[in-house]
Amino acid sequence: MMLFQAGNTCRRCMMFLAVFLGSAGHFAVASEIRPAHAAIASAHPLATRAGLDMLARGGNAFDAAIAVSAVLAVVEPASSGIGGGGFYLLHLKHTGKNIFIDARETAPSAASRDMYLGPDGNPVAAGSTEGPRAAAIPGEPAALGFIAKKYGRLPLRVTLEPAIRIAQDGFPLYERLASAIRYKQVQLAKSPEAAAVFLDENLAPLTVGSLIRQPALARTLQMLATSGTGSFYRGAFANMLVSDIQRDGGIWSVEDLARYHVIEREPLTIHYRDATLVMAPPPSSGGMVLGDALNILSGYDFKALDHSTQQHLYIESLKRAFRDRAEYLGDPDFVHIPVTQLLSVDYAAGQRTSIRLDRTLPSNSLRPAVASEESPSTTHFSILDKEGNRVGATLSVNLSFGATYMAPGTGIFLNDTMDDFSIAAGVPNAFGLVGAEANAIASGKRALSSMTPTFVETPRGALIIGSPGGSTIISNVLLDILNWLDGKSAKEIVTTPRLHHQYLPDVITVEPNALDTQEREALERRGHVLKDSKYSWGNTQLITWDFSSGQIEAASDPRGFGLGLVVY
Repeated sequence: MMLFQAGNTCRRCMMFLAVFLGSAGHFAVASEIRPAHAAIASAHPLATRAGLDMLARGGNAFDAAIAVSAVLAVVEPASSGIGGGGFYLLHLKHTGKNIFIDARETAPSAASRDMYLGPDGNPVAAGSTEGPRAAAIPGEPAALGFIAKKYGRLPLRVTLEPAIRIAQDGFPLYERLASAIRYKQVQLAKSPEAAAVFLDENLAPLTVGSLIRQPALARTLQMLATSGTGSFYRGAFANMLVSDIQRDGGIWSVEDLARYHVIEREPLTIHYRDATLVMAPPPSSGGMVLGDALNILSGYDFKALDHSTQQHLYIESLKRAFRDRAEYLGDPDFVHIPVTQLLSVDYAAGQRTSIRLDRTLPSNSLRPAVASEESPSTTHFSILDKEGNRVGATLSVNLSFGATYMAPGTGIFLNDTMDDFSIAAGVPNAFGLVGAEANAIASGKRALSSMTPTFVETPRGALIIGSPGGSTIISNVLLDILNWLDGKSAKEIVTTPRLHHQYLPDVITVEPNALDTQEREALERRGHVLKDSKYSWGNTQLITWDFSSGQIEAASDPRGFGLGLVVY
């Protein structure tokens, strides 16, 4: 096998967007062609190569997804892991069907609406972000077993082998992870198991290049490989896990673990002229916000507009789409979500009536939503195999290192996904997002997420894309899709500076070097408030496939430490 780094091109058509929710989840663009090459883009070279190794051993994209997920759990513990969850978007080439696997964490049965509020009715500091009480029931182990059994070809003892080996033998600490360790040093020091791995004997952060070994995590992964992922949720391991978590203040029960299951959901499908977008449905807010924003933008002829006006409309569409997120979205198994309404072209036309080309409308002037900085947490990877199967997966433990609590003897960081619920009306979460009753805490409920794995296909080509970034995930993916449809290469897409707006707070967050002086002045003249970020955000991993030339390119965001490779 020869391995090459890569990226791809296409062009954008910004006119009419017709929305439908297909019952079968098929791409509208039918194509019998198969790719000549396979490709993987992930947030770490070891994960990318592990996935390619599964393809070389006769596995498919879904086997590769298991291997990539497991290795990322080892080498990117601040972003995802066995103690977290996520979403897997699958495309099955032989049927043309698209499947969304919801492996989002669930609230423990003892969870209650006001559990993180003090006697005064205000949120308890760090109550929903630190320690085992902040953790929901993990979904990633169940997802790995589910994908292996239903869609993969290789046994878990094969697909988990790279992760087991790397956890046991170690890997060199790289700057992105080292930065997360420095950021969470104080919290990591409170967890003896975590401190033993990521801090030195003086509880100081390890330096770049230090060898990170995780023997306890290797044993847990070996258990999953030998006994199946059900061993995480039932039996001796589950009993031990619950006992330790309860001792340290958590509220999990053995019944919570035993009841956990992944859910196959129908992806959201929208058509934008000759493009079909397959997107994450609730409890992800990603597809809904993307569709809402694109519907709004479809009413404008971008080719006739100057760049600053395009930026203005991009922000105005996000502002309105995030407002709808705050009011309507939550776990579809618990609340009714008016999907058809929110993704209708008529609704978007109504949204556009409040948009002026020369002036922004303040968020507090929009119909109010009773509701809600970027973190390096969360990860995404994209996979295309030679049969044409595709995977876009976004995984997370929420904030960096989740609850910064490593369950004793397991090597597993528990998530702090409970913070993704609406803790109280009008109280923003760690990403500044607000939510209404639809996303209130309830036993067994799945918190609303911004994770946005997405497929885009036109007669000319296909795109597999996603990103981490908390609330910025959706704006990252929207901007990247628009750039791909506008003809930018994969490399250009992942290096484009970013702007973000999320309804509240009513500011445009500006990545370093995202705006020149003229662009800044043009936005400020329209009344926009700009907030310069000291940091870059996101870590996009994408694959593009040009049908006519056969060219396949995989690009990994230079903001991270990842690698995109194509197998020739």
